[in-house]
Amino acid sequence: MAWLYLILAGICEWGWPVGLKLGLDATGLRWGWILFAVLCMAASGALLLIALRGIPIGTAYAVWTGIGAAGTFILGIALFGEPATAARFFFVGLILVGIIGLKLVSEGH
Repeated sequence: MAWLYLILAGICEWGWPVGLKLGLDATGLRWGWILFAVLCMAASGALLLIALRGIPIGTAYAVWTGIGAAGTFILGIALFGEPATAARFFFVGLILVGIIGLKLVSEGH
């Protein structure tokens, strides 16, 4: 169950950078998006807290940030037209390999 909480925490990590990106435009702060970012941060942190009961902190933190980074990378391409180069995909793939590797070598996987 701890791994499910950790995966959900990582997915919540996608929301706060998107919320912050959309939270400021030429007209000023967009409070709805800022609130969305804060709620995603809180949900992510709460789910990480629960996951830490069953997963070592170093593993959990690496996986949590990795899921967040990889997901945000994809959202950046899909929502904001960021570059989708082979090199960028390669290096994000290395992050995903690290996440999978940590899961495979963790006790009780």
